[in-house]
Amino acid sequence: MTGVILAPILAPVLAALIALVGGWRRVTAVLTMLSAVVILVSAVTLAVLTGARQHLALGGVLRTDALSLTMLIVIGVVGTLATWASIGYIDAELAHGHTDHRDARRYGTLVPAFLAAMAVAVSANNIGVIWVAIEATTVITAFLVGHRRTATALEATWKYVVICSVGIAVAFLGTVLLYFAALHSGADASSALNLDVLAALGAHLNPAVTRLAGGLLLIGYGAKVGLVPFHGWLADAHSQAPAPVSALMSGVLLSVAFSVLIRLRPIVDAAVGPGFLRAGLLTVGLATVLIAALLLTVATDLKRMLAYSSMENMGLIAVAAAAGTKLAIAALLLHVLAHGVGKTVLFLAGGQLQAAHDSSAIDDIRAVLARSRLIGLAFAVGLVALLGLPPFAMFASEVSIARSLADARLSWVLGVALLLMVVAFAALVGKAQRILLGAPDPGAPPIAVPATVSAALVTGILVSLALGVTAGPLTGLFTTAAGQFGVG
Repeated sequence: MTGVILAPILAPVLAALIALVGGWRRVTAVLTMLSAVVILVSAVTLAVLTGARQHLALGGVLRTDALSLTMLIVIGVVGTLATWASIGYIDAELAHGHTDHRDARRYGTLVPAFLAAMAVAVSANNIGVIWVAIEATTVITAFLVGHRRTATALEATWKYVVICSVGIAVAFLGTVLLYFAALHSGADASSALNLDVLAALGAHLNPAVTRLAGGLLLIGYGAKVGLVPFHGWLADAHSQAPAPVSALMSGVLLSVAFSVLIRLRPIVDAAVGPGFLRAGLLTVGLATVLIAALLLTVATDLKRMLAYSSMENMGLIAVAAAAGTKLAIAALLLHVLAHGVGKTVLFLAGGQLQAAHDSSAIDDIRAVLARSRLIGLAFAVGLVALLGLPPFAMFASEVSIARSLADARLSWVLGVALLLMVVAFAALVGKAQRILLGAPDPGAPPIAVPATVSAALVTGILVSLALGVTAGPLTGLFTTAAGQFGVG
């Protein structure tokens, strides 16, 4: 059992070391993809072996439960698609002189290290270790955002580092305060940051200290999620990062950071009551959906448009978490997985459009459906999934979130959120129509699609369709997580 729990961390670490020594080669790139597959297979195996019940390993350092297994599955699925596409993406970048072998080696080393850091963040039983893992993702992805070393990429990198570092410093203060509260409630110094210890002591924590800690943790980890007011980095970083990295950041990193808030909320609620974090999540969630919807209406860049869409979805997830019911948590987790797959398909397709046009400006990209069936279809399917239309899973998750808000007597929140989502919907449809439809210009460049990118896109489309038909065995995982972290 311990070996299976360690595999999602050790496999990408090993892949990173091999890439560091061996450089960018087809074999090292394939090993990175296989490390993502190991994360996915290990999560599924643990779910079968433990039935999603809580299990501690290595003296309580690591834990598996329904939430951590769900997040490992999201990391595994999105990681597999992104690293699979990375093989052809980096090969094409090398062939066209957009990068060199030194940068390719760095990319090949940092991507599996990124996967390992996220796996630690969702598997650790200690909020101090979780904080270190989330901070590690900032350091690692900073180099990936600036991969091309252009002036714009470097500017986006520094903006990302500064804003997220401020946020993670705020989260550190919250962590210290929670540790202080645990110590004064009788916890041993060596275990006062353990999640199981904090959960047991929740009702005995000092309410004033815990309230301050909860607010700081919401602000700090919310910055990493891209929630208002620390959302400014998200569009810049996503637009400048290589397409597979943008897929990883948007499709899974934001959700990994939010999973920390889901895990910490019951501890804070036990000390100060459910109203405090509910009000905070509603405020930042609705504000984020509002800002994202407005930004979508004026977006002129394809990748920034997708980043604003990620903001909107993270805001919706925050609103669902505020409801906090079992139905809301289950719907939230389904939304996280469906959004991760759909957004990965969109970013990978968008990356090929950017490469073909040497631009991601929407005005430069036209008639994609007529010029490339695969890219046009992938972009269209990803967009339909993202818009929450049937038969895709985000339709079911958004309907369930709406029902949970009504059940939680938050109908006014539901009304505001629906209005803002209509604005975002209209903006996305209008811009996608300009990108996909129309007659191709005679001078339009061909849209080349490497074989590995094609395979990742087709697989992503099939996974999105499968999730829309049925969540299958994942339903039990979501239900168990809802029982652990939801109320009512």
